[in-house]
Amino acid sequence: MQAIRALMVLAGLTAGWMAGMLACTSDASAQAQNYPSRPVRVVIVFPPAGATDIVGRVAYQKVGEQLGQQFIIDNRPGAGGTIGANIVAKSPPDGYTVMVYSATFVATAHMYKKLPYDALKDFIGITPIARLVGVLVVHPSLPVRTVKDFIALAKSRPGEISYGSAGVGAYQHLAGSLLANTAGIKIVHVPYKGGSPAAVATAAGEIQALLTPISEALPQMKANRVRSIAVSSDKRVAQYPDLPTIAETLPGFEFVSWMGSFVPAGTPMPIVEKLNAELKKAVADPGVIANFSAQSLDIMHSTPAEFAKLIRDEYVKYESIVKISGARLD
Repeated sequence: MQAIRALMVLAGLTAGWMAGMLACTSDASAQAQNYPSRPVRVVIVFPPAGATDIVGRVAYQKVGEQLGQQFIIDNRPGAGGTIGANIVAKSPPDGYTVMVYSATFVATAHMYKKLPYDALKDFIGITPIARLVGVLVVHPSLPVRTVKDFIALAKSRPGEISYGSAGVGAYQHLAGSLLANTAGIKIVHVPYKGGSPAAVATAAGEIQALLTPISEALPQMKANRVRSIAVSSDKRVAQYPDLPTIAETLPGFEFVSWMGSFVPAGTPMPIVEKLNAELKKAVADPGVIANFSAQSLDIMHSTPAEFAKLIRDEYVKYESIVKISGARLD
């Protein structure tokens, strides 16, 4: 009899647990159906006019149109994006604060002795949104027209050629240091407060070179204020088929990045999946595709699980890239 009673109690507990789980699932699903019922804050961790800002604004403007709700852009730049990321990590996990960050998200985890958040545990990746390719540009006064010329000049003038970046550990810094390491040259890193200011500085002759996302160099490229040398992808880009790749001179060289969207850990998965589906629709829109293409950005989309794997893989990859750059911040 005691055994029977024990089984009945266990069965009752199990039924109660299952009922509770079903209720939670039902609540989360209902919450997702009504989401968003108020404006959503989109924290972009870099300044306006940069590649990440462009991607976040264009994509979430479309999502807002699709859902009939405001997605309000909130630029929170600084410290390689970690200021904005910390804001998001500490926000309520209810889907009303989302983040747009680049692959620098995983790079910074290896640059700071201690971050106020855990990049792998405190966020859920919704999806990557766009793939980013860099371009090596130089001030027109620099007597180089090819990667081979650039390397030869740098070897003849070690430590005299400067290259800019959006800050220590930013795309431009890591790409430039990887190029220098691969080519065996010594060039001087000069950080600015964003990729666009670094491009302007290159055009003004404050620095001699810049390996930056194409979208951030475009205004200077179109105005012929800088000379375009090569792209950082393993294959030539469709928008500039005459521009060679760096890899054509340095076999195996590739430095591309991505911009993606995140929410705080604990955000209900039905909301994550709804945002994922809406972003998938957004980046399939012809207007969004045309906008991204004009910036030499490639559309990306994946499931949250696929994005989680990409983040883990990139986390490992960037450990060695950051080590090469020597980027360390307190």
